[in-house]
Amino acid sequence: MVARPVNVLNMLLWPLHALAEARGLLFAWVPVFLGCGIAAWFALPFEPGLAFYGLCAGMVLVLILLHRFGPELWHPPLVALACVLVGMLAAGVRAHLAAAPMLEQRYYGAVQGRVINIDRSQSDALRITLDQVVLQDLPPAKTPLNVRISLHSQDVKFNPGQVVLLTASLAAPEGPAEPGGFDFRRMAYFQQLGAVGYTRSPVLLWAEAAPGTQIINRLRTDLTRAMIAAVPSEAGAFATGAMTGDRSAISLDTVQALRDSNLAHLLAISGMNMAFITGFVFALLRYGLALIPPVALRVNSKKVAAVAAFAVALFYLLLSGANVATVRAFLMVCVMLGAVLLDRRGLTMRSVALAGVILLLAQPESLLEPGFQLSFAATVVLIAGFSALDRQILREKLPRWLMPVFTLVLTSVLAGLATAPFAAATFNRFTDYGLLANLLTVPMMSVLMAAGAMAALLAPIGLAGPALWVMEQAGAWILFVAHWVAKLEGAVTPIVQPGPMVMPLITFAGVWAVLWRGQARWAAVAPLVLGLALWATTTRPSLLISSDGALVGVMGEQGRALSVARGAGFTAENWLQDDGDLAVQTEAYARAGFSGSNGARAFDLGGWRGVALSGKAAGEALVAACAQADLVVMPAAVIPVVPKPKGCIVIDRTMLDQTGSLALSVQDGRLLVQPTRAAQRIWMAGKPIWQDRSLAKPGALLARQ
Repeated sequence: MVARPVNVLNMLLWPLHALAEARGLLFAWVPVFLGCGIAAWFALPFEPGLAFYGLCAGMVLVLILLHRFGPELWHPPLVALACVLVGMLAAGVRAHLAAAPMLEQRYYGAVQGRVINIDRSQSDALRITLDQVVLQDLPPAKTPLNVRISLHSQDVKFNPGQVVLLTASLAAPEGPAEPGGFDFRRMAYFQQLGAVGYTRSPVLLWAEAAPGTQIINRLRTDLTRAMIAAVPSEAGAFATGAMTGDRSAISLDTVQALRDSNLAHLLAISGMNMAFITGFVFALLRYGLALIPPVALRVNSKKVAAVAAFAVALFYLLLSGANVATVRAFLMVCVMLGAVLLDRRGLTMRSVALAGVILLLAQPESLLEPGFQLSFAATVVLIAGFSALDRQILREKLPRWLMPVFTLVLTSVLAGLATAPFAAATFNRFTDYGLLANLLTVPMMSVLMAAGAMAALLAPIGLAGPALWVMEQAGAWILFVAHWVAKLEGAVTPIVQPGPMVMPLITFAGVWAVLWRGQARWAAVAPLVLGLALWATTTRPSLLISSDGALVGVMGEQGRALSVARGAGFTAENWLQDDGDLAVQTEAYARAGFSGSNGARAFDLGGWRGVALSGKAAGEALVAACAQADLVVMPAAVIPVVPKPKGCIVIDRTMLDQTGSLALSVQDGRLLVQPTRAAQRIWMAGKPIWQDRSLAKPGALLARQ
């Protein structure tokens, strides 16, 4: 027998042939490659200029020409590359369109502005967001468009649209609490939020709302207050938050219980809430019209209901504040209702892909937000899962009475599996009994939304009482389950923050497994296993220093020990969460790792002697600290001594203003220093970058002086 020769060319072209055979199924990959381009733009170590975008646009034109006149076999990879480039262009355009002033230095003084939003911070403080801001002695060109101010020890009853006057302490939004951490400054940039701060002084009403302004925000506030007045309980506050998106009345204890039981998503106005409210309206109108024979015989009740449901969905989108998850849900509802009007099937992978394309092109920064990741992960896996079981089980093997239970369980399992990696990476925790909590509450959530919708319909004729009672009881059951599950032993398992390559690998594995066809989808196992292995072997920095030098954290056998028991609470919370540590700041302060007085906390870092100075006398203590230590950390609020003493490395205000938060570790007797601020990007305008190469550059090794 003569061996058949191996055609090397065919082997090399096999991927192209496989793509050609998949024609008609590849549109779902368009948002994937758009996302790759957007992610690549955000990962750039420099801020691209006009030449970069011109090159990208030119390459897109070349790819279009190649697609038009080149061989058909090359069409899929050409389109994929074009999508990557378009994603980078979209991110750049959006970044420059969102440009707005950010506060360049700390400000304390009078603040005037119009209230556009009222909510609560993670510390349970009431806060207001202002636009049309006026700051004393600050020119309009440098005044932020929007500022957000926490109101300490106050409970105000202002309405959106009203102009207020107060005295506040403001600062520009901070960057990540550590290298690779969540970048609040970047998020604030795209929201055009130029300053955040707090006030302890009274907030004064300066002017009433102008007629015809802030209509939706005022309506949201009025509805929230009316519902809270009618249902004055924690369950009523929860139900109100789920209905209107205004969560300012919900206590911090309830929010924490919802997080620990994996029920926080019930408060997010997302796909489930949008589906409940539009589905209820659609069913009410369709079957209500069907009960009226003269109408049912003359109009298509299904299409009439679809038009009405679309109007309700649009109103609900505006009322809820139009966050990423709500926009995605609204786009999906539009596609589904459009399919009803055109007699097409609406809930398909193509409709999800279309929603993803629109959202990524309009708001490329949403790719980095947990709402986008969790929402699309759940939706894609649910559609793929139910499509795979559609004919084999759902229609042939299951009895009709078992369908609701099966659908509920399968939905919770699929959504939980899809969102688990993203939720763990974002919130650094895994809720062990989350599936149980969702099985017990999701059906009641549909009752809550339906009752809320009925209350809104009946309120004009004064008959909303019974519907509000039902809504409150549904909310009470959900909160009961949340608190019960959150208190179970082992309800929360802490998860360490994954490294930079973990989530891209896991995401690629999931996308490949869901979107590809045939046996080749099993190739997704390789990146999945690699991503999980990298996650399991993640190591945390030995030493972390906050951007102001006021907080230092040393990793020890008991976990990370912190240099101070109070202050810099947001940074301390982020560090401990990223470590996969459930301890609070006071517990971390009590751990072994630091010694000495509160003003000069000594620590050891792999043989390096360190001292963390604090307090007003830190500058005076620098010389003495350098005499006994190799590394000295000084808070940014302290003016450093000039000249600096020799014999030690001093991390002071000058250095931290350039580096941001620092992560340090010891390798072969040398310090490995990783700054947060390693590249100049557009959202960091005005922020200096670490340029002192004689000291170190990002990733360089510092020899002990």
